Amino acid sequence: MYLRHGTFSYLPEFTDADIAAQVRYALLNSWPVSVEYTDDPHPRNAYWQMWGLPLFDLDEPDGVLAEINACRATFPRHYVRVLAYDARFGRQTTALSFLVQRPAVEPGFELTRTEGPDRRQTYGLRSYATEKPQGARYGG
Repeated sequence: MYLRHGTFSYLPEFTDADIAAQVRYALLNSWPVSVEYTDDPHPRNAYWQMWGLPLFDLDEPDGVLAEINACRATFPRHYVRVLAYDARFGRQTTALSFLVQRPAVEPGFELTRTEGPDRRQTYGLRSYATEKPQGARYGG
């Protein structure tokens, strides 16, 4: 299953030059950038592990790319994303979020169906990845 997650989920995978262009755009808008990773990308899992601290006061994307590459090297079988935070008064929200790495094998999700009273059907999602313990979900 190909996980569609983030601002550019409908585009092909970004190259490092594409990532640098998006990070530059975020920095030009004065949005602090952070790098996060996870091995449980459930759509409702909004809280991923943060790689280091948010990167404030940068002018060029080189520092962010160095952090992205360090995170990729440390967690080669995890999802890695970049977040840009708009901290202006009245906004204070995520302005930009996109994946920069995904594992080679994505187990995906299963649609579950439960029958309730009056033959009412309820549906939910269950991640295959959660059948294994954290840290062992995407191969060994």
